[in-house]
Order: sequence, then C-alpha cells, then structure tokens
Amino acid sequence: MKLERPRGTRDFLPEEMKKRREMEKILRRIAESYGYGEIATPTFEHVELFTLKSGESIVEEMYVFKDKSGRELALRPELTAPVMRLYVNSCEVMPKPLRFYYFANCFRYERPQKGRYREFWQFGVELIGSDSHLADAEVIMLAYEMLKALKVEFKLEIGHVGIMRDVLKGIENSDRIMRLIDKNQIDELEKFMNDCKVDEKVKDRVFRLIELKGDASILEKVNFAEKEIERLKRIAEILDAAKVEYEFDLGIVRGLDYYTGVVFECYAPNLGAQKQICGGGSYELASLFGGQKTPATGFAIGFDRVYEVCNVDGEKIRTVFVVAFEDTYLDALKIAKMLRNSGFVAVIDVMERNLKKQLSYANDIKAEFAVLVGKNELEEGKVSVKDLKSGQQIDVPIKELTNFLSSRTV
Repeated sequence: MKLERPRGTRDFLPEEMKKRREMEKILRRIAESYGYGEIATPTFEHVELFTLKSGESIVEEMYVFKDKSGRELALRPELTAPVMRLYVNSCEVMPKPLRFYYFANCFRYERPQKGRYREFWQFGVELIGSDSHLADAEVIMLAYEMLKALKVEFKLEIGHVGIMRDVLKGIENSDRIMRLIDKNQIDELEKFMNDCKVDEKVKDRVFRLIELKGDASILEKVNFAEKEIERLKRIAEILDAAKVEYEFDLGIVRGLDYYTGVVFECYAPNLGAQKQICGGGSYELASLFGGQKTPATGFAIGFDRVYEVCNVDGEKIRTVFVVAFEDTYLDALKIAKMLRNSGFVAVIDVMERNLKKQLSYANDIKAEFAVLVGKNELEEGKVSVKDLKSGQQIDVPIKELTNFLSSRTV
C-alpha cells in the first residue's frame, strides 16, 4: 500500500529547502542586527494556554490530544502565547526591554487551500517591556526591512485598536462588533449593529473609520481618541525619517481584548485572497498567564506565503563531480575532501558506474565541472578537469586545482 502524506502538509525537495534556508538566513541576520536573540518553545503546550488567549472556540482549529496521564495538550497553532508563557516562567526579572525572535512550525486543523496549510511556519519577533511609541516604530521598521530584504512586493498598513474602541465605548456587544470589523464582514456588521439598535452617529463614525485610509494627513480628520492619534503621529515621524513606505488604515482592528494599541499588517497583492503575509501590534498577555502586567509589541511573518512571492535564491555553491575509477577511488576521496574544505560541493560516485554514466549523472545534478581522477594523471600529480558546459577538458596539477576551479567558476 502506498502511503500519502497527511492532508494539509508538504514535502520539501532540496531546491525548495535551499531557498527556504536562504530566506531564513536573511530574516535571522536582520533580527540579530537589531539586537533580537533567538528562542524556542515546545511544539505542544497545555490547551489552556491558547484558550486563555483566544477563547474556547479556537479548540476547533487545533490539534488537541491527551497524553498518557490524561493531560489535555495541543500542537501550537501560533507562537505569541508560548513566547509570553516562556517570559512569565523564566524572564520576568530580566532587564527590560527583552528582544526575542523565533522561527518554527505551527499547526491548525482547517480546510487546506492555496497559501493555507495545516502545518505552516512562522518567523516572528516580540519586544517585551516597553509601552513607548518607539517600541511600536522599531517593530514596524523591522518587519518592513525584513520583507524588503526578501524582495517581496507588499503594502504596509497601520492602525490603532484604541480609536475604534473609543467609538464603541459603552456600546453593548462591542467585542462582537470589533470581531466583525477584524474579519472585514461589513454586511454582517451593518446588520448586527441594526439588530442591536446602535446609535446612528456611532454607526456613521464606525463606517467612516473603516474607510479612512491614506498618509498621515488623514489623522487630522479624527477629532476624538486624541492620545491614540498623537501616538500614530509620532510613529509617522519616525517611519518617515527611516523612509518606510506605509499607509494608515484606521479600519484595522483586532477582535481580541489583549491587543492594546498600534496594529499593522502587510499585504502581497500577487497572492490573491490569502494576501496577508505579516501581522503585528502591541498587546498585553503576561498578566493573563499569571505574570505581572507587561506591555509587548511583536509580529509574525507567514513564511510559507512569503516563499511564494519571495525573489531570493538559495546561495550559489559551486558543484564539482569527482569521477573515480576502481584503482583511483581512495585518491579521489582525498581530492573530494580537499575541494569541500575549499568551499566547493564535491560529489563522488558511489554506484561503481563507468565513465560515460558518471558524466551523465554529473550533468543530471548540474555540476559545473567534472574532475577525472585517472591513474596515469595521478602519477604525474595531475587530474583532468572537464567543463561540463563547454565540453573543454584540460589537465591541471592537483596542488593548483582549487585555484583553477575558483578562477573558472562564476
């Protein structure tokens, strides 16, 4: 019986992994250049960690199981909650702010579709301990720089959950209204507010905010939520100085209470319906997990979606195929090792094939050169180097081999 991989998962071949590792390397380098250090958390956590953060309904979207002692556990559906659990467990007394980054797989039990999988990867950062607009600006700049470095075409939009909350202050079912706005379910939103008999002035202000998008000048059109608007203006000054391209969208909100202030999203227009590739904002979760109330700001990049529109390639490493014969195999091993130590990929035959088949395989793996280790050449301290693109072949002293290949290889 032929077994297939589980629905919603993928296998990655070497070429895909090369690009993924190159992307990962770029993201790590930029995060560390800002002073962020890598952390890792368990693949599974107690279910309560996620229900406390996102509500009981999230159980339907998770892989939940009981261990042999009857404890209810879940494969992590995201990484912010585990990071803040780690912070409460181990890091509360550390000097603030703390700068963490992570890269890991997550799991959600949902209908697989283009750009959405049951196992997926997130790269994210959390800046913990600062309630300043400077923290918001740093995290936004970091996300922007990462996506730019990956050569992704995207649009950055920034909002503030406090502005919409100011509008809905004192309104019954305001949490439900925020969730509908967050999901962009505008028709259902209007019907729900009509059913709840929300004041017409409030409704008008809600829909005006949803449509209010543009540069910093749109902030002048908001004559309430003064503290929140001032914060956005100060962030705009920093982003403008850093030459970050962005747009304010005051309709961006979050449907969960732990978000406290600035929120932002990045969209890649070439991805169609699943176009969001990054989301972030300021929040407070530590107190929910038994710690002291602690401000934090962070974001997560949808690594798999970014892969689809990323224009970086895997690092180019020169590949050489070492052709060995029965009576020269041990010498060929030494030459292959010498090439590897000099930064080349050196592949040697392990199938005991003849010369013609070895050269055919060298072409199959896209090697640039074949180094033929023949007995006669070895006696003269040489090997024969064949350019597999041009077909040109030349004898080269072994002691000059690496320099010769380096000078001939792009």
